[in-house]
Amino acid sequence: LHTTVRFLKKTGTEHWWLERHLKDPFVKATKRQHYRCRSAFKLLEIDDKLHILRPGLSVLDCGAAPGAWSQVAVERVNALGTDPAVPTGFVLGVDLLRISPLEGAVFLSEADIADPSTLRTIQSLLPAEKVDVILSDMAPNATGIKELDHQKLINLCLGLLHLSQSILKPKGTMLCKFWDGHESRLLQNRLKEQFQDVRTIKPQASRKDSAESYYLARLYKGK
Repeated sequence: LHTTVRFLKKTGTEHWWLERHLKDPFVKATKRQHYRCRSAFKLLEIDDKLHILRPGLSVLDCGAAPGAWSQVAVERVNALGTDPAVPTGFVLGVDLLRISPLEGAVFLSEADIADPSTLRTIQSLLPAEKVDVILSDMAPNATGIKELDHQKLINLCLGLLHLSQSILKPKGTMLCKFWDGHESRLLQNRLKEQFQDVRTIKPQASRKDSAESYYLARLYKGK
């Protein structure tokens, strides 16, 4: 009864969000396949098409909470060593929030990726101090002001690009989420300076009304 009363008090926007959420096929698939959230299907779709995750690779998952992308990475790089016929990979997830433990992944919770001390900790946890793939589904706390939120996310991505100079292997890959806006081209150009191949991806699992897209940057030029 109390739940019903609370439901009836919801605003029209909340009703619309809940109805959309319950009808979302990716939400249903998330429960069925035991992923931590629907964003797993964005990475699955990208990897199915472009094969950025392979057995034996080391992966840094930035903005990892609640851990769905790390779940996908653990499976795809064979981090658990479940397939003895292929190399065993490594997955490290980092987030400002707490991340529940996941078998096959190492998590650095309540850590700011922009803090120099976090970089040192990341390097100490990596098997070879560098990674093959950097994943980022990071997003700032939304203010509701579109351009401000866009700028914040671009700055996060630029900070991650700077971080890649210290921890990404030559010919490595970086996948980062961004929100459409006037600074998107700036980020794209910066990526092109550091990577040989940069493309824009909008997975089907990204909602059509969402401003989010992803830059996939491959073949890192760094040493």
